[in-house]
Amino acid sequence: MPVVTAQPRGYWTTVLRQLLRDPVAMGAALVILLIVGAAVFAPWLAPADPFKGSMIRRLLPIGSEGHWLGTDELGRDMLTRLMHGGRLSLMMGVLPVLAAFGIGTSIGLLAGYVGGKLNMIIMRVLDVFYAFPSVLLAVAISGALGPGISNSILALTLVFVPQIVRVAESVTTQVRKLDYIEAARMSGASAFSIIRVHVLGNVLGPVFVYATGLLSVSMILAAGLSFLGLGVRPPEPEWGLMLNTLRSAIFRNPWVAALPGVFIFMTSIAFNLLADGVRSAMDIRK
Repeated sequence: MPVVTAQPRGYWTTVLRQLLRDPVAMGAALVILLIVGAAVFAPWLAPADPFKGSMIRRLLPIGSEGHWLGTDELGRDMLTRLMHGGRLSLMMGVLPVLAAFGIGTSIGLLAGYVGGKLNMIIMRVLDVFYAFPSVLLAVAISGALGPGISNSILALTLVFVPQIVRVAESVTTQVRKLDYIEAARMSGASAFSIIRVHVLGNVLGPVFVYATGLLSVSMILAAGLSFLGLGVRPPEPEWGLMLNTLRSAIFRNPWVAALPGVFIFMTSIAFNLLADGVRSAMDIRK
C-alpha cells in the first residue's frame, strides 16, 4: 500500500478535482445522495403511513393506483416502507464503519508507532478474528448479544475493527521509519505530537479509502442480520427485514418481493463504485 510521505498544499483540491471528473463516481454519489435524501425526508415525502396496512389491498402489483410500487404482504405501501426502511438500513450500514474507523485507526496508530511487544500482542489478538469469515463472525456475535439494532451495530463494528487496525498499523509502521519522523523525534518532540502532526495525516488517507470500501460490505451484512432475525424487529421497516417478510409472496408477486433486495444491491454497488473513485483520485502516482 503506497504511503503519502508529503502532501502538497493543493493535494486535497487535486483529489476533489479528479473525483469530480470521474463520471462513474459522480453517478454513484448521486444515487447515494438520492437514497439518503429520500430516507432522511421520508416523514415528509412518503405518500402513506409506513405501519398502516389493509388486508383487502395486499400484494398489489407495481403501478397500482395510489401505490406506485405496490403493497406488501400486509397491504402497506411499498414506496413508503422502502423510504422509511432506508433510514435504518443506512444507519446500520454506515455507523459500524464510522465507529470502526475511529477505534481501528487509534489502535493501529498505537500499535504501529510503538511497535515491539505491544504491536505483537495487539496484532496477534486481532488475528483471532481473521480465523472466521466476516459473515459468520457477525452472525455469531449478534446471536450471542441477541437481536436488536444496537447489538447488530456493535457486532458489525467488532467485525470491521480488526481489518482497519491492520491497515492503519501497516501504514504507520512504514511512516515511522521515514527520516523526518526520526528528525522530529531527535528534536525532542513528544510521541503524541509526532503522531498528531506528522503521522496521522499520512495514515488517514489510506485508512479512509479502505473504510469507504467497507460501506458496501456493511450494508449487505446489516441487511443479512435483519433477514435472519438478528437485527431490526417487526414491524419496523428495514430492507433486510422486508426481504424476509416478503419471501412468502415471491411466487405471487415476485417484482414487489424483490424491491428491498434491489435497493440493497443498488446502494451497495453505489458505495463500492464511489470507493473505487475515491481510491483512484487519491492515487498520487497518477
